[in-house]
Amino acid sequence: MAQYEEVSQKSVLHPKPKGLTLQYGTAGFRTIAKHLDHVMFRMGMLATLRSRKTKSTIGVMVTASHNPEEDNGVKLIDPMGEMVTPDWEVYATQLANAEQEALCTVLNDIVEKEAINMSETASVFVGRDTRPSSESLSQAVLDGVCCLGGQSLDYGLLTTPQLHYMVRCRNTHGRYGTDTLQGYYQKLSQAFIELTKNARKDTDNQKRLLVDGANGIGALKVTELEACLQSELQVTLFNDGSSGKLNYLCGADYVKVHQKPPEGMGMGAGERCCSFDGDADRIVYYYNDPDRRFHLLDGDKIATLISTYLKELLTQAGLNLQIAVVQTAYANGSSTRYLEDIMKVTVCCTKTGVKHLHHAAQEFDIGVYFEANGHGTVLFSKKAEEHIQQLAKNPNVSDEQKHAAKLLENTINLINQATGDAISDMLVIEAVLAIRGMTVQEWDRIYTDLPNRQLKVKVADRRVIDTTDAERRAVTPTGLQDAIDALVKKYAKARAFVRPSGTEDVVRVYAEADTQESADNLAHEVSLAVYRLAGGVGEEPKLLK
Repeated sequence: MAQYEEVSQKSVLHPKPKGLTLQYGTAGFRTIAKHLDHVMFRMGMLATLRSRKTKSTIGVMVTASHNPEEDNGVKLIDPMGEMVTPDWEVYATQLANAEQEALCTVLNDIVEKEAINMSETASVFVGRDTRPSSESLSQAVLDGVCCLGGQSLDYGLLTTPQLHYMVRCRNTHGRYGTDTLQGYYQKLSQAFIELTKNARKDTDNQKRLLVDGANGIGALKVTELEACLQSELQVTLFNDGSSGKLNYLCGADYVKVHQKPPEGMGMGAGERCCSFDGDADRIVYYYNDPDRRFHLLDGDKIATLISTYLKELLTQAGLNLQIAVVQTAYANGSSTRYLEDIMKVTVCCTKTGVKHLHHAAQEFDIGVYFEANGHGTVLFSKKAEEHIQQLAKNPNVSDEQKHAAKLLENTINLINQATGDAISDMLVIEAVLAIRGMTVQEWDRIYTDLPNRQLKVKVADRRVIDTTDAERRAVTPTGLQDAIDALVKKYAKARAFVRPSGTEDVVRVYAEADTQESADNLAHEVSLAVYRLAGGVGEEPKLLK
């Protein structure tokens, strides 16, 4: 264990609180910031091991996304900018929870199990959000990298998707782009400017967008980007971090959950608005109609807009590529019906969680995925990209085909394929609306969401619920799915499902139906069934007033 002598010495400076247990989940580690110093140091070491194992650069992002400002978190980024593999999520949990005296043993077990050559060079990119705790916590990550002899590059303040992008650029040796902030801004802005040359209308009113920056890193970075856009998009920024608190009464999660605009945003009737979340990997759009009614355009509406635009371009280009939209059970039934029945787009349903959506989207030539919360992107297979590039260069095709291929080429360059990226997604949406000459109201009218309701039920042990069919049907406890089926039959255009939370002992309930009253009643009745059949605790669920 002589090689871990420095680990023994340095880890004492990053002590683990006795008895603290954390779990690495889809979002990495997240908890109160003051409990995370030892985790950050250890994730710096783990990223160094992962780099040696993959012979690639690995990313470590210090952020807690849409959580309150006093929280923080960390997530590891794999070589192509994707989330770290499930096997290494297990290592992350083991390493974070190891007591001080067992730390070197746990590290050595990982090295031996993965047959890691400790003399390999290691490269780790580190980024952080704007939380007060992030600077010192990212220093702990850097200390961990240094402790195992790794090389690090500290980018300082970045959005989460920007760090994913940097990692992918480095590991593709520049083929995907340049791994600098300027490289990121140039790639996106050039593609956006090329696309908006095809806009049907170019009045300043069409170019104006109100952006809620959630008082986070996205506000900072969209301001830097705007300088590169040559006035093709005129951003009016609210909640820019100069006075408000991160994610407090603002941001994509707040808007989606509360179905109302963020605080501090002066929006007139019909004005196009969007909100980022705290680390700028989610985006939702919205507007107020002349009667001051609030209209939300969430991830389902975004996926529909982008996928129908891409399908039309593929048809114009004469390209035989399969495009699919990947959804979860939470996708509104109206969006699924519109895509399948009217647009004839393949729809695939998978388990909740970005890693499941991303993986499923890779199965198609073009895979569009967005969670209802606004996290998503588009993936293009190597075959799709090559076909599009060849067509754009082919002198023997019609002008219409060449034009469509050029639009597709620029759209590929505008999309951050590494992960969901609020800034990139915003530019794609703005370009599509401009090219189609479409207002936010016209986009909203593509289909009408079915009224829905989400509830949660506290249970003694969430593991009593087991699901199948992409979480749409409950296998256990016995009788629960039969009860749900019987309840759904009472209402028109109805469906409902339940799934265990990934982080706490609650069961999440989703219901939709033809009216809000029916959706509320169905959600309540399903909640009661869960409470009675799956070991509910506390008071019985009450019907929403």
